[in-house]
Amino acid sequence: MRLDGFGLLVDDMGKMIRFYRDVLGFEIKEDENTSNVYLVKDETLFLLYGRKDFEKMTSRRYEYIKGLNGHFEIALYVDTFEEVDGAYKKAVENGATSVLEPELEPWGQRTCYIADPEGNLIEIGSWNRPYEEKNLTEG
Repeated sequence: MRLDGFGLLVDDMGKMIRFYRDVLGFEIKEDENTSNVYLVKDETLFLLYGRKDFEKMTSRRYEYIKGLNGHFEIALYVDTFEEVDGAYKKAVENGATSVLEPELEPWGQRTCYIADPEGNLIEIGSWNRPYEEKNLTEG
């Protein structure tokens, strides 16, 4: 099997689409009025599923955490420490919730955390070198 992408179950599809498209730069692959929206970032498929639509499709009810949650994170990489600061500032100015302001960690990575409109954690980090030169065992 190959990893094809990952998805989020969302309450407010329009708000989440606008955040991931307009604030974080994901590309929408289809009309945003559908119950399953396909976004792409750096050739990785990212799906947004309407919670009610998914429950109807699977004939089940699910439990959802309200507000900031720590079940997983989405990690985004930028090439320089300065880009971490700029991406954090832009995201917060455009509606992201600040979780951790940019800081240099003891292991050499500059990182910060924000949350999307439904409380999912997003890390923006850098090892201060291009992604292609990043050592994947570092983080």
